[in-house]
Amino acid sequence: MISLYRSGVYRLIETKHHTKILYLSFDVFAWLEPTGIGEILVASYKKHKADCVLSMGRYNLYDVKDEPNLSDQQHLELDVGMSNWQGYLLPTGLPDSHKKRSRIIPTDEIITFNPKIVNIEYSHN
Repeated sequence: MISLYRSGVYRLIETKHHTKILYLSFDVFAWLEPTGIGEILVASYKKHKADCVLSMGRYNLYDVKDEPNLSDQQHLELDVGMSNWQGYLLPTGLPDSHKKRSRIIPTDEIITFNPKIVNIEYSHN
């Protein structure tokens, strides 16, 4: 089952100190690459000044369970333009006030506008 957990507008910026900041609607995350760990998102609650805008557009966050050819976990997809989406796996979901950081793993598993996937349940969370 694929459930659309939430969707909205995102913006990915970079600060003058070369830190990437991801805005998902009103949530803010620092996007870091610590050595030996891979990429992580860290919940952030302060204002960040953009040195440059890297990307912006729509995003979709899905919960996936028991679907063939898809990983059972949260999937974040960012619109990167020209009807293309970049997918990411969130093994432990997005960071929040209790869980400050979580891994984000690039994937080629795309749900949005994928003609092979027709059954998406729309959640009202």
